[in-house]
Parts: sequence; structure tokens; C-alpha cells
Amino acid sequence: MGHLMTDFTTISELAQRLRRRDVSPVEITQDCLRRIEKLNPGLNAFITVMSESALAEARRAEAEILRGEWRGPLHGVPFALKDLIDTAGVRTTAASALYQDRIPSHDAEVVRRLRHAGAVIIGKNNLHEFAYGGSSLVSYFGDVHNPWDLGRIAGGSSGGSAAAVAAGLAYAAIGTDTAGSIREPAALCGCVGLKPTYGRVSGRGVIPLSLSLDHVGPLAATVADAAIVLQAIAGYDSADMTTADVAVADYVSALSDGAKAIRVGVPRGYFFDDLDPEVASAI
Repeated sequence: MGHLMTDFTTISELAQRLRRRDVSPVEITQDCLRRIEKLNPGLNAFITVMSESALAEARRAEAEILRGEWRGPLHGVPFALKDLIDTAGVRTTAASALYQDRIPSHDAEVVRRLRHAGAVIIGKNNLHEFAYGGSSLVSYFGDVHNPWDLGRIAGGSSGGSAAAVAAGLAYAAIGTDTAGSIREPAALCGCVGLKPTYGRVSGRGVIPLSLSLDHVGPLAATVADAAIVLQAIAGYDSADMTTADVAVADYVSALSDGAKAIRVGVPRGYFFDDLDPEVASAI
């Protein structure tokens, strides 16, 4: 216990402070790196910490903001990436011994968009090997632990990403969801996870589990932060046949509209009502 953020700041709050130059991207990146050094040995949320390149990116963001070249709310904000999302020149392992030395030559499209938005990539998150499971205990790099209680799981497969966000090791992370792999660890770690509509975010450069079912999406501290991240990563990718050529809406402004005509579905029959006897006995 006690591994969570104490001086909690959201991206939406931080962005304005960065823009006004009240705080430097270098300072907040150093703060995240110190938290990683202190807390990651217990959490095992990161496979690779990109300290040098992150500080270089933070210095570049600082210089751009000083020149008045503010790129938007992610400019200078430290991000983490599930370690099946390719980063040029930095190993991307999918938490597998098979890929422990795999170094991609290109960034995934989602990483390219984050860099374009000025985000600082601070490291690569541990996960359930090849995203094929829901505990993040099956990893060549060891178990991921829940920041609320190190004796509990963080969920999966994006367990390291959810743990990193909940513990304040990064302000947001990018995960993947094929059958719950963003939503489950977000729920178990107490952060916001969004599985976007299929085709909304490019999966090019992401090691696939199932190309027809994979979704790339944000894990963040709040709904507003998740909307800010989705705004930056969503959109058509002509080199990815699974993406939809549909204009990106203004997700951030839509938050102020509130939930107008929300519809709640209540199932009439429940899972155990018509369960096959063989499955019921196995349970």
C-alpha cells in the first residue's frame, strides 16, 4: 500500500502549467523517473526505462514551449507504452523470451502521433506475454504487481501500463485490448481505460494478437485525460487496412456536453441460467 500518487496532477491540469511555463517538461520527466526508480522494483511495471532519450525529448519540448511552439496538451507530458508497441531503436519484447532482443527500426503509428503531439516516451510497460491472458503474471520479465497492494495482480494483458498510471510513474499509457486487456487492468488498478471503436486508432507497428479484434487505446487517470490522449492518437492510417477513413470528432469538447441520451442495457437472461452442464461442472 501507499504506492500511489501523492501530489496527483492530471494531464488537463498539467498542460496549462506547461504552456504557461510554470513547470518544465524536464522537471516532471525527472520526477517520473525518480518515482520509477523508487517504486518499479516492487511493481515491475516497466520492462525498459528510456531515461536518456526521455530527458532529451523533455529538453526539446521545453525549448519548443519557450519559443512559443506549444503543440497541445500532450506537449512535454511523460507517457509509457505497452511493450508490444514498436519503438524505433528500443527493444520491444511482448514480454517474451522469443523477442527479448527484438529492436524495431520504425515507430508504431500510435507512437509517431504521440511524438508529433510532443509527448515524452518514458519507457515500455510489462504485460501478459504476447497479450494472451488477463493476469500479467505470465511474462519473461516477471510478474506485474498491483500498486494498491503488491500481493495482488494488476490484471492484464496491459497490467504494467495500468500499474504505471495508477502509481504515477507516467501521466498516461498506451495499451491494447483484444478481449478486455485495457479495461480489466484499468478496473483492477483504479484508472481509466478506453477500448476505442475498432478502426479508430491505427494498430500498425503493434505486435498483433488478433488483427481483426485488436484495439489500441489509452490508460489515464481521468476520463478527460483519456479523451485528450484519444484525440492525439485517433484517425485514419492509409498504411493500415483496419483503420476507418472517418473524421476524428472533438472528444475533449464533447465532455462538457454531458451524457444526454444514454441507454443502459440490462440482460434478461444471465450467464449461469443456460449454462452447459459440462461448463458448469468445470466451474
